[in-house]
Amino acid sequence: MKRLSALAQEARLEVFRLLVKAGPEGLAAGDIARRLDTAPNTMSAQLLVLSNAGLIRARRIGRSIVYSVDFPAMSDLLIFLTKDCCGGRSEICAPLAAVAVNCCKPSKGARHEAPARAHRRR
Repeated sequence: MKRLSALAQEARLEVFRLLVKAGPEGLAAGDIARRLDTAPNTMSAQLLVLSNAGLIRARRIGRSIVYSVDFPAMSDLLIFLTKDCCGGRSEICAPLAAVAVNCCKPSKGARHEAPARAHRRR
């Protein structure tokens, strides 16, 4: 699976985790490189692999390219990985379910809308 392969490399996993923390707003490529103390050309290569795997999206804002996680793709991957969790022994996967339920609750008073889904490659 292309998505798992993209995340199998430590530096790309670090980029992906940073973008998950950044949320739907994402981060500019230069900011990602600075935060992870990585050369811009190396970061571009890492971002390209994640983008080609369908895990992140890029959008231009002024002179910057801003990257953000494709959360529906991330969700699909997590569901794929846990679908048949431990032969039906739900107690083993219960911690995952608790994290999934609590991780993305909107803050009080915040309005969250589902992003428009762009064409994604699998």
